Amino acid sequence: MTKVAIGAGEMDKFFKTFQTPEAFLAEAFGATVPPASTLDLDDAKQSQLSGVYGRRYPQARLRYWRAPNGRTAWIFDDIGKEGYVPTTSGFVVQNGVVEFGRVLIYRESRGEQIAERSFLQQLVGARASGNGIDRKVDNVSGATYSVKMMQRMARTALVLDSLAR
Repeated sequence: MTKVAIGAGEMDKFFKTFQTPEAFLAEAFGATVPPASTLDLDDAKQSQLSGVYGRRYPQARLRYWRAPNGRTAWIFDDIGKEGYVPTTSGFVVQNGVVEFGRVLIYRESRGEQIAERSFLQQLVGARASGNGIDRKVDNVSGATYSVKMMQRMARTALVLDSLAR
């Protein structure tokens, strides 16, 4: 894990890099990472996405990667609570199921336990269920908003995958 201070006078806030986007994509696809594709988020797609993401997605276009077998990888940001700093995570989806998720960069002072494999294992196999996922995810003491964010991000990756088909 790499820690980098984010600004003078803010020594208590750190970026915690758990995995680079390149390493995440290599984990998802092996040595042959497919070229990036772009999903255009028009108003109809934004409408479908906002119910899950909790607000309009901040970009009109989103990059993703799709293997010939249909597996997709998504890297995007979300915030645990209004006023927090975004966390960057990656999710791999195939056949409407989360294969795995990773926290790539965590930018808060606490709650980084959501990046631990034991926590992320709870998201493996998750499917869409309403605006959430079909499983209960155990909370991490002191990281309730981050836990909810990861559940929301997993569900968002499932929606994005369906929108990209």
